[in-house]
Amino acid sequence: MTATCDFCWRYCSIESGERGFCGIREHRAEGIITINYGKLLAASVEPLEKKPLYHFRPGTKTLSVALFGCNYRCGFCQNHDLSQKTSPMYPGPWKDYDEGLDTSPLQLVNRMKECKVSTMTYTYSEPVVWQDYMLDTAKLVKEAGGYNCMITNGSFSSAARERIFPLIDGFNIDVKGDEEFYRTYCKASLRPVLETLEAVCDLPGKVVEATTLVIEGIHDIDDIQWLGHRLKDAGVSVWHLSRFFPHYNMDNRAPTTERFLSQAIEAAESCGIPYVYAGNSGNEHYAKTRCPNCRTEIISRRGYYVHVEEELYEHLLLGKCTECGESIYGFF
Repeated sequence: MTATCDFCWRYCSIESGERGFCGIREHRAEGIITINYGKLLAASVEPLEKKPLYHFRPGTKTLSVALFGCNYRCGFCQNHDLSQKTSPMYPGPWKDYDEGLDTSPLQLVNRMKECKVSTMTYTYSEPVVWQDYMLDTAKLVKEAGGYNCMITNGSFSSAARERIFPLIDGFNIDVKGDEEFYRTYCKASLRPVLETLEAVCDLPGKVVEATTLVIEGIHDIDDIQWLGHRLKDAGVSVWHLSRFFPHYNMDNRAPTTERFLSQAIEAAESCGIPYVYAGNSGNEHYAKTRCPNCRTEIISRRGYYVHVEEELYEHLLLGKCTECGESIYGFF
């Protein structure tokens, strides 16, 4: 007997007693369950800029949380210890699922209040595979007057989009490359990611940012331009291009150079996306938020420190440029 999981684009058909591709959705007598529901592996207060989210409540902090699990197999994963440790004995993610602190959604929201922050961010691993826990928590965050953000690969099912979109206020969605890149390096697909971007960018009141980890020698400038046009067509206004550093199964590959990242950013800006930023970069020029019309500097950043000139602050709260009145994308 099989049952279908509708959490992500894979729609895994799971035999009784077996797990789906993510390794944490298991078919039991009561149906398909998330076997590590509430097993909190990470919880940290940090700036929203670290996610990165530059246009959602800049300068404020969030409680970032994660359970184990992912529905991709990225060889360059920056958080593989929380997402996809593998074993020859088991062809997929594994973990001692009793590991982690048992934390109910209510306990997690109470911790957020104790930390004196009003935003919860679901991040580090892939929240779409533990979305039941995320959504139970997000509802309580909303009831407490707070905000929810999700850092995700965007590979939602249509049913997941219907469940998730009403409760999440800010999204950063990884867009890793073209279809060949996804098939080769992630064992996944670009198609559902673009579908998610198109759907959420059409919704009023949502802040959507995209991130691409730029791997020099795999990505080239033509790839960046092609991807930029896809993101522009999907309605993306904010794009972070982040330098690759050796990690996980790509620990022998050279880091992406600042020079190549600068070339990639120039290519990205030529695609018409109004806000393009550099990640993992020492070049603070690419961390500034400027008016897309008159290029007035609205927000400067040094690391995760955010500075807004006092005379600009009131205009920023209204989402306007103080010089020309142009709308500034985001929630401030």
